[in-house]
Amino acid sequence: MKMNKLAGGALEVSELCLGSMTWGSQNTEAEGHAQIDMALDHGINFIDTAEMYPVNPVRPETVGRTEEIVGSWNEKTGRRGDYVLATKVSGDSRMIRGGEGFSGANIASTVEASLKRLKTDVMDIYQLHWPMRGSYHFRQSWSYDPSSQNREETLDHMRGVLGAMKEIVASGKVRHFGLSNETAWGTAMWLKLAREMGAPEVVTIQNEYSLLCRLYDTDMAELSVNEDVGLLAYSPLATGVLTGKYHGGTVVPEGSRLALNGDLGGRVTPRIWPAAEAYLEIAARHGIDPVHMALRWAADRPGWLDLAPPYPISTLRGGMECSKCTSFPGFWRFPSPSWRSTAPRPRPRFIAIRTCPSPRSKRWILTNIWASGTKSPAFPTGSSAIARA
Repeated sequence: MKMNKLAGGALEVSELCLGSMTWGSQNTEAEGHAQIDMALDHGINFIDTAEMYPVNPVRPETVGRTEEIVGSWNEKTGRRGDYVLATKVSGDSRMIRGGEGFSGANIASTVEASLKRLKTDVMDIYQLHWPMRGSYHFRQSWSYDPSSQNREETLDHMRGVLGAMKEIVASGKVRHFGLSNETAWGTAMWLKLAREMGAPEVVTIQNEYSLLCRLYDTDMAELSVNEDVGLLAYSPLATGVLTGKYHGGTVVPEGSRLALNGDLGGRVTPRIWPAAEAYLEIAARHGIDPVHMALRWAADRPGWLDLAPPYPISTLRGGMECSKCTSFPGFWRFPSPSWRSTAPRPRPRFIAIRTCPSPRSKRWILTNIWASGTKSPAFPTGSSAIARA
């Protein structure tokens, strides 16, 4: 497993990070523990969770349950020191703590609550899940309107949070500070104020990034490179669309995210399936597992890390094998497919991935996992297991 440096070299993490957002809803505690075991056994040393989790759906009564599952694994195994742990404090959602979000006044108490659930005395990265002022993420690009924001109120709020984080980091309860679902201006302000105050600087930002979501490639990429803020790319498989399991939207496996959330949080549009199909054809043409291709592409971006979703065991194992794939410099530059369903299929300019030494070929995934009913350690049946990824 390739390792990458974060926080100016203070943290060394695997290029794949294990996500956890369905532990406690689509996954049981035992399944979450099995996934942690497998991830660590295969060289992943990075786990991400959040106060809000689990999702699908988010419910007040389950808020914090995923952190508790990670905590019970820590308590059971005594292996907290074997991995880097990142979690997130929620913004203003009515589902979580009555919608109060985070501020300089309450972030110390949210840190304490997460530490208690995680059964640890320190968190490696503490992230703000989304900005209190709002943002264009979660498919809000066309409706986002910052014109009503009060700049001074926003900056005062940031100063309050940074002042509290300075004390929390000094206490040893949190090592580093990160953001999620942020904008270029917001990240720049967090950095500017932190430097003025001598507070913890942002070391990571966790935004959505995949072959089907490339907003980060513009202003955020420039900020990341110049300010040494690493991207933790979430949904690198576009909530499963890039695996091909939905067959252009014609198949909705029982228990899958598409079955539970009919538009995948706004991702399903008339253009998504033709775009995904074009990528699947590229993978098939070159004999590449589409999961490996999507993860390898995202991980090969300079300074990016893949935040892998909480896979079923069978799919998690296959996804981790993307680390055995190799690519030449420039592979990540092959063009996105046209968003027009009538356009000719694109030809990649730089396809240089070598087929991975894995028994999980495209054919095996399509027939054995999707169609079998073989039991796995993570889910009752193989067919429903792949659907839940």
